[in-house]
Amino acid sequence: MSGQSEEFLAHTATGLTTLCRAWAITRKDGTSFGFTDHDCELSFDGIAFRADSGLTATALAQSTGLSVDNTEALGALTDAAVREDDIEAGRFDGADVRAWIVNWAQPDTRWLQFRGSIGEIRRAGGAFHAELRGLTEALNRPLGRIYQKPCTAVLGDRACAFDVSQPGYHYEGAADRMKDGRSFEWDALGGFDDAWFQRGRLDVLSGARSGHWGMIKKDSTANGVRRIELWEPIRGGLAETDVVRLTVGCDKRFDTCRLKFNNLLNFQGFPDLPGDDWQMAYPNGARANNGGSLR
Repeated sequence: MSGQSEEFLAHTATGLTTLCRAWAITRKDGTSFGFTDHDCELSFDGIAFRADSGLTATALAQSTGLSVDNTEALGALTDAAVREDDIEAGRFDGADVRAWIVNWAQPDTRWLQFRGSIGEIRRAGGAFHAELRGLTEALNRPLGRIYQKPCTAVLGDRACAFDVSQPGYHYEGAADRMKDGRSFEWDALGGFDDAWFQRGRLDVLSGARSGHWGMIKKDSTANGVRRIELWEPIRGGLAETDVVRLTVGCDKRFDTCRLKFNNLLNFQGFPDLPGDDWQMAYPNGARANNGGSLR
């Protein structure tokens, strides 16, 4: 099979093998975890593979072509390995997964059988069930431009090219008064217009939830109190001393790009695209129909 070394094939050909399975999970924050179904701990690639984790995996479905390889990993929730609060906080979402068949008597002889990422995770009865998605999963994403009036770029990405780190377009400070990790209030947030951060982003910069973020649903001021509300709460909650960063929002409109960001040259929409009512247009003697610009 593809990827198997001569040493691995020679070992399997003997008929008396010393094989086991090993899994490595690397989260987006760089933290790695190793698991094995062998009864002793293994170590290779700088990762210690724990033998007491209780992790197992169902059969791996692999195929040719561009269809997605998939399987599922089952394991126990323990303080030393995968913890329930880390799953709740989303720290394992999209984590990189590698699975080997290893000669435990000589770990350098191994076969990388699967590589992908963690999809949906379910928890029940002190255990977790993690869906593992193959590398071809990324090919399922739609590509290409969409012809529409609003801008298709994400604020600050390569297509937009706007620098959101410049003064006036972000705010950093303690979480202050907070409710359920979703609503935040500040007594003073001067220099920013109402709804300035609406449709923007809140990033956690310090504390136990550092690296987490949420999209801003509402930004309003009432009685001198600035209130920020997220679409979904930061999972696991925040402490009032945690530092967060508010990043300006963009509603993707032509006028917003021109007036709020002065970034019209990089606007990625088609503001003069005729609407659905264009097919109902008819000659009208009350005004000129000269075929000129809609603006």
